[in-house]
Amino acid sequence: MEYKVAALYRFVTVTDLEKHQAALKAIEEKYDICGTLLIAPEGINGTIGSSNGGVEVALDYLDKNFEIMRGEVKFSTASKRPFLRFKVRIKNEIVTLRQPQADPSKQVGTYVEPKDWDSLIKDPDVLLLDTRNDYETKIGIFKGAIDPNIKTFTEFVDYVRNNLDPAKQKKIAMFCTGGIRCEKASSFMLAEGFEDVYHLKGGILKYLETIPADQSSWEGECFVFDRRVGVGHGLSEGTARICYGCRATLTTEDRAHPLFEEGVRCPHCAPTMTEDILAAKRMRHQQMRVEPRQKKNTADINSRN
Repeated sequence: MEYKVAALYRFVTVTDLEKHQAALKAIEEKYDICGTLLIAPEGINGTIGSSNGGVEVALDYLDKNFEIMRGEVKFSTASKRPFLRFKVRIKNEIVTLRQPQADPSKQVGTYVEPKDWDSLIKDPDVLLLDTRNDYETKIGIFKGAIDPNIKTFTEFVDYVRNNLDPAKQKKIAMFCTGGIRCEKASSFMLAEGFEDVYHLKGGILKYLETIPADQSSWEGECFVFDRRVGVGHGLSEGTARICYGCRATLTTEDRAHPLFEEGVRCPHCAPTMTEDILAAKRMRHQQMRVEPRQKKNTADINSRN
C-alpha cells in the first residue's frame, strides 16, 4: 500500500488554536491519516501521510483557513505507513528558537531557488551553513558546507554568536530540510547584524526533487522525520535507518558493523550497553516482532467471522 506524504509549513497568524486542532483531529475518524501537525500563533508546520485521501482533505482544510498552498508544501510517497499515529499539537512556536527578534513575518533572508543554488554556493565569498541537527547532517550534506554540530535548533544561536562575525562573514547561505528553520535562522541573523543572508527556498527536499543527481552538489541522503528516515534525489526512499537502542541515525556502514544487531543496538551504543540492558532490548525486539503477527492473525480471524 502506497502512502502519499506532504511536508508543509506556513508562517501566518493563527487564532482559535483549539478549534483548528479539533477540526484536524476529526479528519482521522474518516481517513487513514498519520503524522504530526504543529499549530501556533505564528503558523502551521508538519508532515502528514495517508493511503486513502486524508492528506488531500487535511490540506483542503488548511488551505481554506490559512492558505497553506501559498507556503511550502512538498509531496512524496512512502511504501509503508510513515508514522504510527496522527497528532495535532499546540505550540508557542512552530519551530523553536526562543528568540523573539527572529520573526519571519517581519524580515527573512533572500530566497534562492534550487536551480540557482549551486551557482550561489560556488562563490568563494559565500559561507555555506547547515542549520540542522547533528543526527540529520550525519547521513547527508551539501559539498563544502559547515556543519555546526548542534543537538537542537536552539543551539544555533550560540553557534552563530560564538563563531561568526558580521564584519568577517559578509555572505551567508543556509539550508535545512524543508525551509522552515532557515526562515527563523535568517531572520535571527539579520537581527544580529548580518547583511547578505540567503537561504534555499523549499529546503533540501525541494532541491532533491528539482535537481538531477548528476548535476547536484548534494552528498548522501536527506534525513526526514518519519519512518523512511532518509530520502534521496527524486525524493526516493533512502537506506538510512534508526537504531532502536539509542535512536542514532545509521548509515549502511553502521549496519554492516559487527556490533550492529537489528532492533537492539548499533556501534554507537553497544560499547556502553550492559548485559542486563542488552537482554531487555533483545526481549523487547522479540515482542515487537511477535505482536504484529498476532494482530494480523486476529484481524484474519475477525474478517472470516
